[in-house]
Amino acid sequence: MSYLHRRDFLALLAAPYLSTAAQEASSEAALSATLEAHLARRSAAPLTSGLTPYSGPWTRAEVLHLLRRTLFGPTKADVDYFLSQPMEHAVYEILHAPYTPPPGPVNDYNNPNFTDPQVPSGQSFLNAPLNPMAEPYRIESVRGWWLRLLLSSGRSIREKMTLFWHNHIPVEFSIVPLGSALYRYNQTLRDHALGNFRSLIRAITLDPAMLFYLNGYLNSRQAPDENYAREIQELFVIGKDLPQHYTEDDVKAAARLLTGWRTDGFTTTFSPFHHDAGDKQFSAFYNNRLIKGRSGPKAGALELDDFLDMLLDHPEAARFICRKIYRFFVYHDISPEVEQNVIEPLAHIFRSNNYEILPVLETLFQSEHFFDPLNRGAIIKSPADMIVGLFRGFNLSMPTGADLLDRLVISYQINLAMAAMMQHLGDPPNVSGWQAYYQKPLFDKVWITTATLPKRAEATDVMVYTGLFGTNSRIAIDPLAWASTLSNPSEVDALVEESLDLLLGLSVSQPVKDSLKAILLSNLPDESYWTYGWLLWQNNPNDPTLSGALRIRLQAYLQRVLQMEEFHLS
Repeated sequence: MSYLHRRDFLALLAAPYLSTAAQEASSEAALSATLEAHLARRSAAPLTSGLTPYSGPWTRAEVLHLLRRTLFGPTKADVDYFLSQPMEHAVYEILHAPYTPPPGPVNDYNNPNFTDPQVPSGQSFLNAPLNPMAEPYRIESVRGWWLRLLLSSGRSIREKMTLFWHNHIPVEFSIVPLGSALYRYNQTLRDHALGNFRSLIRAITLDPAMLFYLNGYLNSRQAPDENYAREIQELFVIGKDLPQHYTEDDVKAAARLLTGWRTDGFTTTFSPFHHDAGDKQFSAFYNNRLIKGRSGPKAGALELDDFLDMLLDHPEAARFICRKIYRFFVYHDISPEVEQNVIEPLAHIFRSNNYEILPVLETLFQSEHFFDPLNRGAIIKSPADMIVGLFRGFNLSMPTGADLLDRLVISYQINLAMAAMMQHLGDPPNVSGWQAYYQKPLFDKVWITTATLPKRAEATDVMVYTGLFGTNSRIAIDPLAWASTLSNPSEVDALVEESLDLLLGLSVSQPVKDSLKAILLSNLPDESYWTYGWLLWQNNPNDPTLSGALRIRLQAYLQRVLQMEEFHLS
């Protein structure tokens, strides 16, 4: 590079290229327009694809779609890895990744203003007695622990399925006052996430956190509580969208059946004295099923098993769960064609496999329907997908070492940012879960409002420019390290193409790519400016002037890309 070229390239070191208007986040209207155009394409050509195994091309586009939906976003390493194997193997590996239950949370919250009198720093609080002063800290420790599992979930779907089940069978952390109970609830979801649905719903029914959350621990023959009895039918197993559904008498019978379960927050026991031992008659919706009343120490378990058998014998149970899976992983709108070609066959697979979850996911994620182009880039990322995907995509990791408080402080900031975007881990707004997964007709559009869209832009700007600060460390996007992982970062066209593939849920036009390329070139006319600058820096990596010139352009580029409406789509 000549002296003149080098001078031109470094000239804008101190001044960002983007204008104020270009720095603004994509508007809510622009994102809505993008989605409306996609909806119009779907309406013009309704999807008729079904569960026939996908046999089309296996390119970056298909790999990126699979990873965006089944993991928390793609990384370049993931894309390269899964491109090297057939689609069936990729799906199998994501669903069957080795699983070892993770170590539980520890006291990482001792700080100058509070010291847990019962649990030393770095030790587990999971068996410590309830302490009203310590529990808020312990609950945040559990929340931070869960967030870090999402961030380190790798090439396994398990953490995303844990989040799915938390949305489907929620317990609100803000209502249950015992951190150890919330940990055990979360771990129960994780352990069963890819197992058997019947086993999962049985375990959650008797989970201490759930017993507290929906008042099951107060349910007795003297005063039956209908809370959980209603929700297990309406929200967890059967649903409420059928023209004919369960009756109020069914709720009352279920409440009587579930009497007698008690918890101290750590374990669940059964009290025969508090159990209603009479027969429980259910309505014609359940084929007039009569569940015989029992007495004695096994009465509650026996009647619960009969009740779950009755619920899962109803054909709508499998359809209901498959619709929830479809809306979470594929698309919110279930047309008559989708109901016939996807939901009904998936429900048959679910029932035929005794409610095992894996066969449903394996069939769905290998299907023509899942890879249909009209299902790609069709949903708005949840805050979890956006934030965790941002960390994964830029290879950001939490602080390691002995400074536990440092790690918790950063985890807390990330969780607050997600809460500002309407998805506080552990605290869906109510027992129905987050509205984006069920509220008609908006569904995922609920994530984007005039309040939350600026919060999304603020979160990405922080990670691009300043980062998050703990007590002793900082996490921020290193644009030079990130660009160095790309296949050909010295060529500006290649850098733009590959990075947009990884970061955007939909492709963009060439004029848009040209406008982004202009940011990297600082509007200079020749692409060689970028190549010269990159090669100069590679040969002089410790030169602050060279690295600064590249960094400021990459930061401006990333700021713009991460505020484009396509970034918010998956």
